[in-house]
Amino acid sequence: MNSEQIIVAKFGGTSMKDKEAMERSASVAIKHQARFCVVSATSGTTNSLLEIVTRSKNGDIEGSKEIVQELKIKHLQIAEDLNLSLEAMSAINVILEELLHLVQGIYFLKEVSPKASDRLQSIGERVSSILFSKAMENQLSKNNLPSVVETIDARLYLKTDSNFTKAKPDIEKIKLSCGPLKNKILNSPYQFFVTQGFIGSNKEGHTTTLGRGGSDYSASIFGEALNANEIQIWTDVPGIATTDPRICNDAKIIPELSFKEAAEMATFGAKILHPTTVLPAKRGNIPVFVGSSYEPDQPGTKIKKTVNEKPLVRSINLRKNQTLITISNPRMLNAHGFLANIFETFKRHDVSVDAITTSEISVAMTVNTHDLEDKSILQELEIFGKVSKEDQLSIVSIIGNKINHTSGLANSIFQALGDINVRMICQGASLHNFCFLVTEEEGPMAVSSLHSAFITKVN
Repeated sequence: MNSEQIIVAKFGGTSMKDKEAMERSASVAIKHQARFCVVSATSGTTNSLLEIVTRSKNGDIEGSKEIVQELKIKHLQIAEDLNLSLEAMSAINVILEELLHLVQGIYFLKEVSPKASDRLQSIGERVSSILFSKAMENQLSKNNLPSVVETIDARLYLKTDSNFTKAKPDIEKIKLSCGPLKNKILNSPYQFFVTQGFIGSNKEGHTTTLGRGGSDYSASIFGEALNANEIQIWTDVPGIATTDPRICNDAKIIPELSFKEAAEMATFGAKILHPTTVLPAKRGNIPVFVGSSYEPDQPGTKIKKTVNEKPLVRSINLRKNQTLITISNPRMLNAHGFLANIFETFKRHDVSVDAITTSEISVAMTVNTHDLEDKSILQELEIFGKVSKEDQLSIVSIIGNKINHTSGLANSIFQALGDINVRMICQGASLHNFCFLVTEEEGPMAVSSLHSAFITKVN
């Protein structure tokens, strides 16, 4: 083992779904000398936990207990298959008992606080990390390697604010808390460490979560704090593709991406990478590798500061579930602070704007449709003018290089789109992105046409 480098590896839910998947992932970590592993909950577990929250809140205690029992059977079966020790089995049972107590509390109150929701959602990762540690021990023993595996609690290191369900990491506190851990890793060349993705804790020690898909983000944060040599994201696909293979069967794996390209792709629909993952790696100038734990010998995708090839179009992405909000007001023209006040309203409701365009008397912006659920933001926006809302839209984005400096590109884009109606265009804010809005129904057709014109035919 190389004691002078730290490689952080993250394994997603499908890489953790059963004994075979866990031991295969453990073998991948050992082969790549990734001695610090961040794991997700087992496949489907987080969705089950969210379903438990909904059922308990709505008074369906029996339905909630059924799901708890299903999760218990599922995880104890993996534990038995891995031949877990009595001590580790006891630790899992304690966590599952905690889940049952949380469910009963939500049922009696008929409501769930964000704090309680985060505590409940943390269950999946806390159990899977114990299971994966045993899978790692099994594989090390199988290969006659003299190593030790330690399960560490991410909440002791990944410190956040108190914005439960969407907590923001405190990078400086995390670096400080990870200092001794970094020294321990460097001074223990035959020791592996397993921790949980997605979860952290605030200054009071209460469990927080980073939002769905936050395990990638956790790995990148730990990578930055530990000054890692590489961050590896292991999933069920062999790298980042030029578009969603479910839309275009001729989508190709991209060998390398710049940090900027990857950030744009993640933000605008590349589901394999969480949008926030790239930022800590970019700050620390740490290369990120994305590959498949099921096909670990495939080349995968490397994300780094500079790349050898910079094609005009790197990928075509689709971001669904978009709502277009338009605010019209003749007084907007030359009104100082108008946009600032609008964005302050979005900030207060914790709603992010994906794309925006303005004219003399109106401003149009897209947001994730789910972010508008149970919020009064639309009513509040009416103080700025007439508000209209359109749902069932998608953002199509063309990611590449020198996008807004290439003459004739827009003409080629609209020729490829043919009769597809474009609702809104956003260009010029980035060298790497040209995006526009279409109906959700026409989104896949637009992606397929553009991928054929700019990637398949070009290559």
